[in-house]
Amino acid sequence: MDLFDDLPEPTQTSGPPGSGSASQVEAHAQTTKEENEKEEKSVKRKQQQEEIETEEHGQIKKVCREGLPVLKGYVAARRGERDEMQDAHVLLPDMSSCLSCSSRVSYFAVFDGHGGARASQFAAEHLHHNLAKKFPSGESENMDKLIKKCLLDTFKQTDEDFLKKASSQKPAWKDGSTATCVLVVDDMVYVANLGDSRAVLCRMEVVADGQKRAVTLALSKEHNPTMYEERMRIQRAGGTVREGRVLGVLEVSRSIGDGQYKRCGVISTPDLRRCQLTANDRFIILACDGLFKVFSADEAVKFVLSVLQEGSVEPKPGLTMEELRFESACHQLASEAVRRGCADNVTVILVSVGF
Repeated sequence: MDLFDDLPEPTQTSGPPGSGSASQVEAHAQTTKEENEKEEKSVKRKQQQEEIETEEHGQIKKVCREGLPVLKGYVAARRGERDEMQDAHVLLPDMSSCLSCSSRVSYFAVFDGHGGARASQFAAEHLHHNLAKKFPSGESENMDKLIKKCLLDTFKQTDEDFLKKASSQKPAWKDGSTATCVLVVDDMVYVANLGDSRAVLCRMEVVADGQKRAVTLALSKEHNPTMYEERMRIQRAGGTVREGRVLGVLEVSRSIGDGQYKRCGVISTPDLRRCQLTANDRFIILACDGLFKVFSADEAVKFVLSVLQEGSVEPKPGLTMEELRFESACHQLASEAVRRGCADNVTVILVSVGF
């Protein structure tokens, strides 16, 4: 399965054929047919948008969101044995009101700070606001490319803003942070990440006997100095990698902040991946490396599934049994990471996917 490192454009299904006769269709060249189909799609999109715009506000929501996945986020954070909680997180199941577009947009993010909590807190407070300012407005056939550019520009802007603030302090701040951000536009997931925090998707697949089995899909790529491409970039910039760390100190090769390492090849350019959600998808896990030091991605997914299948949860007002199970699974996963001996901060975001 292509998990979109290069953000390919999704395949579009063509509309219904025209009402012309067979002889007329055969008389047209292939290029003419494609142009007609493109024009027909454009007209239909405009008509559909006009119909939506003439509805009342409540109806607009219904029309725009019909058939889209329902996302709900749950978070659990544990300090572990650290003196300070340096992780930060953001859950925005619906940030559409901040954007000038007809799509439903959700945003979830985990930031794992090092050298202090200021970089992670800054990213948690500012990155999604920068994203909202740069998010493409209206509809476009090149939406994937526009969102890709938006994410790249957003990370660059957030990093530059923090470095400017950090360098103005006396003494200068030396904090840095990883970032793993999940942006869901209608039913399309875009993941942008720096460093070693991760995102994984649980997808249920039907096997030969009709039973379903869980498949774990990686939605992010870790960045550490021991990776060949990362190490080569650092060395070309004049830096060194010793004992698996930049200059023998920094464990990640991409981050927000870390101003003292930017001249050594540490960058804030995220890896971008894209995946379309389906009715077989159950949940997404976003977590800092504190979780994945003691859990493999598959183990984390199986742990969550085992909690979701348990029947006993204590009722709480305002929450359904399904919501209570997801909430419990999120907290149990974070607690189990600490129980298994993780001394680091642990932050877990669990995003349920329902259709």
